[in-house]
Amino acid sequence: MGLEEVKRYFDEKNMNFEIKMFDESTATVELAAKVVGVEPGQIAKTMALKLKDRYIILVVKGDSKIDNKKYKDYFKTKLKMLDSEKVLEVTGHPVGGVCPFGLKNSIQVYLDKSLKVYDTVYPAAGTPNSAVKITIDELEKVTDGIWVDVCV
Repeated sequence: MGLEEVKRYFDEKNMNFEIKMFDESTATVELAAKVVGVEPGQIAKTMALKLKDRYIILVVKGDSKIDNKKYKDYFKTKLKMLDSEKVLEVTGHPVGGVCPFGLKNSIQVYLDKSLKVYDTVYPAAGTPNSAVKITIDELEKVTDGIWVDVCV
């Protein structure tokens, strides 16, 4: 389900990104970095989160951690991760394949400034064995992402 939505999303945005499919799992930052052949930070870790009244997608540098104080200061609520069933229901992508593209529901995407240390990053593409190479500028454009500073 997720992969087809991602392909359709890229087509609708007239963006020709190559989705790489792997025999090995890319479901965690460590696995993805090894399979893709990049350092863990270059994996664009994508999380589905719940605010008080809505869901959001937050994309961060693979080896960064969310700073709870910065997060609460910006979003005015505590960090709340979704369980795997809710992630699939809200995003249309399984855990390990969550990406900021081809989402099942209209969800605002936030991009953490930690990503900006790289020119190119690798988010998943809707499955736990996929990745797409994308520049930071393309990521911002294709997701209509809002830049935030919530990581350490």
